[in-house]
Amino acid sequence: MNDALSLACSLAAGASLGTFFFGGLWWTVRMAASSKRPALFFFGSLLLRTCMVVLGFHVVLGNDWRRLLAGLLGFILARVIMMRFILPRTGRAVQPTHASTREAGHAP
Repeated sequence: MNDALSLACSLAAGASLGTFFFGGLWWTVRMAASSKRPALFFFGSLLLRTCMVVLGFHVVLGNDWRRLLAGLLGFILARVIMMRFILPRTGRAVQPTHASTREAGHAP
């Protein structure tokens, strides 16, 4: 029973880390548009999110490969669940804007 509880806690910890990482990514993309230095904003966010997730995996999940695998599964499940909430309910990916769909002019 102790192993099952440990794996369940690892799954929950991985899901929490995934929610932090992908929620932070979503927040970064939304906020970077109004930033004066979007590249610095993206880099700082990436550095912070990655450091926190790696530290969280190291501290919470420890050395056991089964707990690490359960945490990774929770991390991936958090991504799948967040994608369902963030993407439009149409079931399709977000359509590009008109300006980004223009083809570049090529020489004949």
